[in-house]
Amino acid sequence: MIAIFDYGAGNLRSVANTLDAVRSTYTIVNDAEGLRGASKIILPGVGNYGQMLAALDRMQVRETLVERVRSGVPFLGICLGLQALFESGEEAPEQKGLGLFPGVVRRFPPKVRVPQMGWNVISARPGSRLLAGLGLQPYLYFAHSFYAPVIPQTAAICTYAVAYTAAIEAGNIYGVQFHPEKSGPLGLRVMRNFAEL
Repeated sequence: MIAIFDYGAGNLRSVANTLDAVRSTYTIVNDAEGLRGASKIILPGVGNYGQMLAALDRMQVRETLVERVRSGVPFLGICLGLQALFESGEEAPEQKGLGLFPGVVRRFPPKVRVPQMGWNVISARPGSRLLAGLGLQPYLYFAHSFYAPVIPQTAAICTYAVAYTAAIEAGNIYGVQFHPEKSGPLGLRVMRNFAEL
């Protein structure tokens, strides 16, 4: 069963609707016990990096979440859920990320309008399981002011003043900066790909 984790500020209903559309079963959880019972985990995120990580600490689920991911449970982070995988973020430098990947989530440079909101093309790495069937340069929907660095595990790159990680794929760990729940048929394909892993 896919568990969508509710930390109090995610766009849960939209994510749940996409899973309904691809006929996948799921449950919404908000504690460590729910995470321990999941066969897959989705962490949707909107809002502030520091508030999200602080909420995970307040709910006492950080260790369980990292433990489950490191044990091989398929994980999908969406938007802020992808950014949380890194060590830290400029939006809240005092708050540690989950630390599953090295690097700092940074704010877009002053020369561009933030947030980056709307459709943009990504350049996908051939062979990605999460992005299978989307083509090499699909258009997807973004809404964010901060970006994750490009690292060896980057599965797709997007450029908005700088090149950044639009998707990540490393074993059982997946993340997307774009919003599949707002990206039409291609977004549904991403969610179906994750559900069918």
